[in-house]
Amino acid sequence: MKQLIVFCLCLIATSLIAQDNTNTNLFRQLAQELPSPNTYRTASGAPGHEYWQQQADYKLKITLNDEEKKIYGEETITYTNNSPDDLSYLWLQLDQNVRAKDSDAHLIGTSKIDPNSTSTRTLSRLIPTFDGGFKIDHVKDASGRAMKYVINNTIMRIDLPSTLKAKGGKITFNIKWWYNINNTRQIGGRSGYEEFSDGQRVYCIAQFYPRLCKYNDIEGWQNKQFYGRGEFTLEFGDYELELSVPEDHLVAATGTLQNESSVLSSEQRRRLSEAKKSYVQPVTINTLDESLENSKEVSTKYKTWKFKAENVRDFAFATSRRFIWDAMGVKMSDGSTVMAQSMWVPEGDCLWKKYSTKAVAHTIKWFSHYTFDYPYPVAWSIDGSMGMEYPMICFNYGRCQSDDTYSKRIKYGHIGVIIHEVGHNWFPMIVNSDERQWTWMDEGLNTYVQYLTEQQWERNYPHRRGPADKITNYMGGDKSRISPIMTNSESIWQFGNNAYGKPATALNILRETVVGRELFDHAFKEYSNRWKFKNPYPADFFRTIEDASGVDLDWFWRGWFYTNDHVDQTLASVNHYNMNSGNPAAEKERAKKMRDEGPQNISTLRAKDIAQTYDEMDTTLRDFYTTYDPLESDVLDDDEYQQFLNNLSPGEKELLNNGKQYYELTIENSGGLMMPVILQFTYVDGTTEDFRIPAEVWRFNPEKITKVFPTDQEVEKIVLDPYLEIADVNTDDNSYPRERTPSRFEAFKNKKPRATRENAMQRANRAKKKKELKP
Repeated sequence: MKQLIVFCLCLIATSLIAQDNTNTNLFRQLAQELPSPNTYRTASGAPGHEYWQQQADYKLKITLNDEEKKIYGEETITYTNNSPDDLSYLWLQLDQNVRAKDSDAHLIGTSKIDPNSTSTRTLSRLIPTFDGGFKIDHVKDASGRAMKYVINNTIMRIDLPSTLKAKGGKITFNIKWWYNINNTRQIGGRSGYEEFSDGQRVYCIAQFYPRLCKYNDIEGWQNKQFYGRGEFTLEFGDYELELSVPEDHLVAATGTLQNESSVLSSEQRRRLSEAKKSYVQPVTINTLDESLENSKEVSTKYKTWKFKAENVRDFAFATSRRFIWDAMGVKMSDGSTVMAQSMWVPEGDCLWKKYSTKAVAHTIKWFSHYTFDYPYPVAWSIDGSMGMEYPMICFNYGRCQSDDTYSKRIKYGHIGVIIHEVGHNWFPMIVNSDERQWTWMDEGLNTYVQYLTEQQWERNYPHRRGPADKITNYMGGDKSRISPIMTNSESIWQFGNNAYGKPATALNILRETVVGRELFDHAFKEYSNRWKFKNPYPADFFRTIEDASGVDLDWFWRGWFYTNDHVDQTLASVNHYNMNSGNPAAEKERAKKMRDEGPQNISTLRAKDIAQTYDEMDTTLRDFYTTYDPLESDVLDDDEYQQFLNNLSPGEKELLNNGKQYYELTIENSGGLMMPVILQFTYVDGTTEDFRIPAEVWRFNPEKITKVFPTDQEVEKIVLDPYLEIADVNTDDNSYPRERTPSRFEAFKNKKPRATRENAMQRANRAKKKKELKP
């Protein structure tokens, strides 16, 4: 028994020793965090020579019943199995089922009631009354035989009658269904309808058909349930849509319209043709007056709009009789023209006619600049009173106030959401990341390029996200409510900050501070081009950026993406030194001056109050030491100095006489995140000099470093992170000498209300313009 106890103790001791030897250096490589490279995904971050992905092609026939507020649909799907695996079943997404009465989405959400503010929308989630979700009529094979299927909440498994062979096997099958369309203002949702006071509706419709889950080399089937937050993971394919809507409706959709002459008037076709050649100002296709006139009567007849889209991962459409419509062309680098288009309702006319289509065109230009040319023929912005994206079409917000003005917040919110949602055409509609698993890979990257695009819109654009100082309140907050970026979509605290703001800021810091613009822009473009129309995962992004920039960033990915640490650098101390000249006479003279002109201690000052000391009364007490001043130069000093000079090399003599000042700085890091050290010295003559030290300076001590800076003249002020570019959560301790910053309360007191004044100025300007236009 004693031997057994001793053996167990030895095992425990050995285990503890092994733990003590674990590499915890923050600059270690991401060897354990990233999956091993293989023939599908390489160590450089590129698709491998055996990379594959599935294809799903759809032929859809849809009827939108405006009176019943229902979608009736039938689809024929052709699925191609390009994987190396035989498949015995398929998984499909039934995202509408998230609104079914028995949906798990209702059960997993926590809730509470505030008697003073709880809305009917909140209560409807507590006791679901809306009969949402797909009603599947049938699933049949190409011969019309029923296929066995099982619905599991928001996904459906179809059991195949025979194995679908690997590397090229195809199967075609048919699904028929219908569902009730949700009112987005009452119960929310990423798509649905909005009803206006005149009883008319705008339909922004997406996730309206059963569609294939993705099958890939990372997840197998990505059949994680849809709970409403983690978005969509889809296969590319070709689409054909026949959409029947009331004949007085206009329609915008993914793809190109195939039957213009059947659904548009001759005047609308003429205006659209004119818009294709207009690259500066949009051309109105359906005017405000025509929209209002069209809404006076409701047609009960239907007509069918036909669209085609190639190589897209999804499909969406919008339709209403209330739409105003304009369009303009965007010239691409290959000479082709992309049509930037918008449809909106009269309630948003003051904003949309001025900004929407131009924001679409601006986004196409600058996202293409930073990634790759927009490959699709159209890009739509639709007034859907929300923010949601699909291939070639997105639903946005922005409405006028009752006096036909808009606030600054609404203006820039409107422009910003359009740039953001149109930008999603690149991420994830083309660079097709797994949204259900990794929200940041589309939202974060898209928000980053949105920030760059906003900079090109207007100087001093009021960005919400991107600059480092915008994320500091979040990163320095309560750690129990902050998730690492590398967290599944459904489990993220503070979703917007985590999946949008922080990754966008991280990429901006890489571009501006860590890697540099030229190297990072090249690497980001390389990633975008490597993975366009393919399915990247986080390791592919991390590896590509390092591979294409030539910069080891494992420390950065670990800190920013795998932890919830923050940046808090402190300029802890500054010591000023001068070079000792080696000349005893000169050094003594300098020391004597400092002694005589410097502050006197209290004992010396008090001694001056004594009328006469003993040695002053009896001078026989005095000797050599009574009057000896060690700072007085003598002949021995000259001999010592000459000997010192004779022993110096020419280089040492030059260093001795260069007149440099030396500043020893101690910088502390208490936040956990390693970042470059950026300092600005202001000299006594008013000039400044910046010093940029790479983050690797922290590799041996992540908590404190000391570094000496030689300067040509004395320093008056030193500032750490002078351009607010490292996301330091506390800048109060970043200066020497210390500078006081105003508190938030003081800043709030000094802030003056603007909205009322802005609206009044808009009304005055509009009245002035109308007056000027009068004959």
